Amino acid sequence: MPEPRLAAGFWVQAYLRRLSLHDIPAFVTAHGDDTAGAVLVKLNTLDGAARAFTRMFDLSTGDRAWTELTAGPENDVDAAIARQRGFDPDLWVIEVEDRQGRHLLDEDGLS
Repeated sequence: MPEPRLAAGFWVQAYLRRLSLHDIPAFVTAHGDDTAGAVLVKLNTLDGAARAFTRMFDLSTGDRAWTELTAGPENDVDAAIARQRGFDPDLWVIEVEDRQGRHLLDEDGLS
């Protein structure tokens, strides 16, 4: 039996709360489907560069892990995110702003 999935909207709220506990600003820039929408996280380091992360499912292990979708100049990352939104209108996009490059996606409970 497949493992139950956490609703996307609930995960997003929990993630935003965890970021706020670390004083890391984050914003929902695209509201996806509350139940089953995928989530993309953009990390803006406020120096003209950015990275985008997406959660992938490993079929061999059954694990979920965050992987870097793209990185580079912020305009290029924004264009890649726009393309993803074109493929998936239910996609959530969360923008994290942190000069130190913190996104917390590697912490327990966020995969």
